[in-house]
Amino acid sequence: MLIRLAAEHDDGDGDRQLALIVDRVLGNREIVSKGAGPQLGSVAGIGGATILADGRVAMILDLPTLVAEHRRRAQRVGSDTRDAARIGDSRATVLVVDDSITIRRVAERLLQRHGFRVLTARDGVDAMALLHTELPDAVLLDIEMPRADGFEVAAFIRRQPRLAALPLVMITSRSGDKHRARARQLGVDHYLTKPWQDDQLLATLRSLPGFRS
Repeated sequence: MLIRLAAEHDDGDGDRQLALIVDRVLGNREIVSKGAGPQLGSVAGIGGATILADGRVAMILDLPTLVAEHRRRAQRVGSDTRDAARIGDSRATVLVVDDSITIRRVAERLLQRHGFRVLTARDGVDAMALLHTELPDAVLLDIEMPRADGFEVAAFIRRQPRLAALPLVMITSRSGDKHRARARQLGVDHYLTKPWQDDQLLATLRSLPGFRS
């Protein structure tokens, strides 16, 4: 199937519209969605998979992620002025990955108050898609998330040559030895439990090798 996102434009009422172009529409079908696994989970826009009546496997598109990826790529092109401003921004960038919007917003406000640039992802798949175009200075990573959990994201990061040295700080409500051991095996640098203390989190980030603050 040929899929293309058409140019985004303003409809005149302040809303942004984006067209999704496909080669043909086959109709409506009821399906059972299954996880696509960590290998395909790193591909932006793949939300899962299903088995068709004839036994074939079909991918399920995650349209919000496709739209977000399209916008990120458009923003990266930008104007020369915006590119120069981005290059000149010496603030450390932290990616916050958590399925709780409350946790994301609390962490974002805390880090911004202390001079950090903040990116956010709502789950593991969104984080892996974002990391195709962004290279933060550190990642704050929850464990329990839909579609791809924190362990899958950590494994993905450590497998990628461009990301392998990226500092990982796991922040989770799971305080057991089993989860801590799994995190160590995957190369997680620090393991904090929720609710975190602000001073502890900031000190952890600033202790990371080569981390700017």
